[in-house]
Amino acid sequence: MNRLQRILSVVAFVVASLLPAVSHAQLDAAALARAQREGQTTPYGNTGIPGMDNGMGMGMEGDESMEGEGVDSTDVKKKRERKPLESYYFNDTVRALRNWKWTIDSHYNRVNIAPLDTTLADWRIDYVFYRNGVGDMSLGGLGQSTQPVNWFNRRQSPDFTFARSYDAYTARIDNVPFYNGKTPLTNMMYLESGQKRYREEHFELVHSQNITPSTSANVSYKARSTRGLYDWQSTKNHALSVGVAHTGKRYSVHAAYMHNMVDTRENGGVVGEWAVADTTFEMPSGVPMRLANAQAHNHYRNHAFFIKQAYAIPLEHVTEYDFSLADLSAVYFGHQFEYNTWSKVYTDKYATYTNERGHYNEETQKWEPVRDLEYYDHWYIDPEATRDSISERIISNKLFVQVQPWDRDGVVSTIDGGVGLDLHTYSYLRLDDYIKGGMTRDKRTSWYVYGATGGKIKRYADWGADVKYYPSGYRGGDLYINADITLRAFIREHPLILTGRFRQELRSPGYWQENLFSNHYAWFNSFDKESETRFEVNFSVPDIALEVGAWQGVIGDMIYYDTNSQVKQHTGVVSLTSLYARKDFRIAGLHLDHRALVQITSDERVLPVPTLSAFLSYYYEFWVKRDVLRVQIGLDGRFNTAYHAPSYNPALSVFFNQRDVKVGNYPYIDAFVSAKWKRMRILLKFQHLNQGLFGNGEYFQVARYPMNPRMFKLGISWSFYD
Repeated sequence: MNRLQRILSVVAFVVASLLPAVSHAQLDAAALARAQREGQTTPYGNTGIPGMDNGMGMGMEGDESMEGEGVDSTDVKKKRERKPLESYYFNDTVRALRNWKWTIDSHYNRVNIAPLDTTLADWRIDYVFYRNGVGDMSLGGLGQSTQPVNWFNRRQSPDFTFARSYDAYTARIDNVPFYNGKTPLTNMMYLESGQKRYREEHFELVHSQNITPSTSANVSYKARSTRGLYDWQSTKNHALSVGVAHTGKRYSVHAAYMHNMVDTRENGGVVGEWAVADTTFEMPSGVPMRLANAQAHNHYRNHAFFIKQAYAIPLEHVTEYDFSLADLSAVYFGHQFEYNTWSKVYTDKYATYTNERGHYNEETQKWEPVRDLEYYDHWYIDPEATRDSISERIISNKLFVQVQPWDRDGVVSTIDGGVGLDLHTYSYLRLDDYIKGGMTRDKRTSWYVYGATGGKIKRYADWGADVKYYPSGYRGGDLYINADITLRAFIREHPLILTGRFRQELRSPGYWQENLFSNHYAWFNSFDKESETRFEVNFSVPDIALEVGAWQGVIGDMIYYDTNSQVKQHTGVVSLTSLYARKDFRIAGLHLDHRALVQITSDERVLPVPTLSAFLSYYYEFWVKRDVLRVQIGLDGRFNTAYHAPSYNPALSVFFNQRDVKVGNYPYIDAFVSAKWKRMRILLKFQHLNQGLFGNGEYFQVARYPMNPRMFKLGISWSFYD
């Protein structure tokens, strides 16, 4: 080495040591580019880059300062070799990402890769329950109960049906995220709207950090609340998850703790639609509500924990050149444990309300008040006050095996099988419990077997099938069969994707649909199993933002809540046909996004759905400063045709089929400005811009429950990658 080279090497070393401002992203990008030039794709471990010591990024290319200088090798501290991410869960494309997240499959040894939500794409849609398809129907406030407009998107699990209306907010085993990344990830989000007295607030904090390339830990906390624009409407909704994952070459483990809490005042909805459509109140809090004087209140609490482990035994000799077991024959053995407990406490006191326009007098041709109206028809336990306490616990164990005959991308990629045991405990107060001071506990046991198989043919086809069966015990005879196939064709490397799915289910009714004793509702039913046959076809062209889909469902012996909130079972079958289309047009910076859903039901008294629902978003997106600040300015609009929309029962926490009023034919429009400045996203929004300007004035998605009036929103989301 000549003197000039030696001087340059020393200077380079000093500069690298004194300039920590060089971002991890820059180092990763440079390393990845060099690795690709060397024909390598591995983001961790031996990258093939000269001077890079096992992915730690501390060596320097061409540094020969220790060669031939008489330096004793024992004086050089050897760095501990850092093993790369060798998991069979992730392919090279995923491993090349700087950060990514996934959720686990609750039955099989698989994971579902999900994108990180740090882009500007749907940032303007701040209500999480509006992001899927045409969205959910909502009681109005952030954190309150919702239900998907698309019936085929509604979760049909029989477990603790009282909390199903909070699915958009709760942390569960099927949606708890796990992360992996080359740098720590932190994201903070805060949105607020309305005056301080009526404010809605949305706060999220996510932090993820890798301990090793294969081991990561994360915490996710989400708080949504509203102080209530309407009388007695305040809601607090908190969801916390803490997860740890290790995805090694042979051993993997996922573990998470989840805590959900919902604390909500229940106002029962308006006394009449006239209070919103035909009357102007100085403040929304002046709108008369049916349960405001009763001080009805629901409090939910959930604690859950699960751990899922799998160990791989390769059936072929593994060499040092085999990066992971994904390309080898192998058998995986695993176990999953889950503990999940939910509780609900509903309270109220006896009170009546007045509907100032409850009766129309034909003689005087005027509306007359109707006084002393009661929300509930029955007070079985206490005629003055209610305190209904209900809880449900499930302890689940699964043992499973997965056979990988050839490789994970083979025509038959895996063959799965397992057996599970569930221990159920249902607790509630019956009449004699109030006298004895105890609580009724009903314990039941169910066990099941399940299996699946699937594979792919290169990049042109994926297929899969699975089955789950309960041979005996509680839920004995329940059967779940699913099958799907995805076909891909390419036009100049632009994919065309056709997917078909089939589902056949025979499921037991939920425990609380058959057994309930409370102050306002009591029943002891014996229902037949529900049956459902479902077909789905979906065609999409991602490069031109086109998607069309169709569902056909036939439901036999359907269980529902009737006009009196009594649980009923329909004798016979109900069919539902749904058509969905999405097409986004882009003309330079102009975006014209369209989503539409058509649903046709054979019996709207049993399964009411709107004939047409739509979400339209028109906005202009542009760079204010290239690669620094990008802005969207536009309008979002939601609409559905009029129909007998469900209403909501606070004591039961369920949507029921009312027939008194129709809801719909009202456009709900938001104006927004959203921006991304480097790593920060910013949102300014006028929600319900068209209030009082046009429309029929009946801004309801759920019967009797008005949506929020016009208000201004402000929000930020900031991501950190170091």
